[in-house]
Amino acid sequence: MPKARIPPHLRRKVEQAAKHRCGYCLTPQAITGMRMQIDHIIPEAMGGATVEENLWLACVSCNRFKSDRTHADDPVTGQRVRLFDPRRQEWKRHFTWSEDGIEIIGLTPSGRATVDALHMNNADIVGARSLWVQAGWWPPDDQEG
Repeated sequence: MPKARIPPHLRRKVEQAAKHRCGYCLTPQAITGMRMQIDHIIPEAMGGATVEENLWLACVSCNRFKSDRTHADDPVTGQRVRLFDPRRQEWKRHFTWSEDGIEIIGLTPSGRATVDALHMNNADIVGARSLWVQAGWWPPDDQEG
């Protein structure tokens, strides 16, 4: 089944609601040099609709690793849990930044599973974040997802 096309007006609404940044890692589009992707929170492959309530922004890396998943294992408990939902859940309740500001730490089972499943601390992004910290761009002051 072909993926649904996102109409431009719907994309703009999602971009504005997401503050032009990834709902998972909070990376802003302005510092990536790449357009954010539209993520289906409930993937189309699992019957998720292409409607505003099911869409959010994701960076290329987070969206690639999320793929068509809605659940993953919490690396601490081993329990299968729902991935973080950036449209309905508060980022700072599920995540925090490491002391140096370059790694995301999951605070809840959902947060830990999301960090692990989406490879949110992979070497490439951690390297970029360390440069962003040096430039004074990171971590974001506003941690509302």
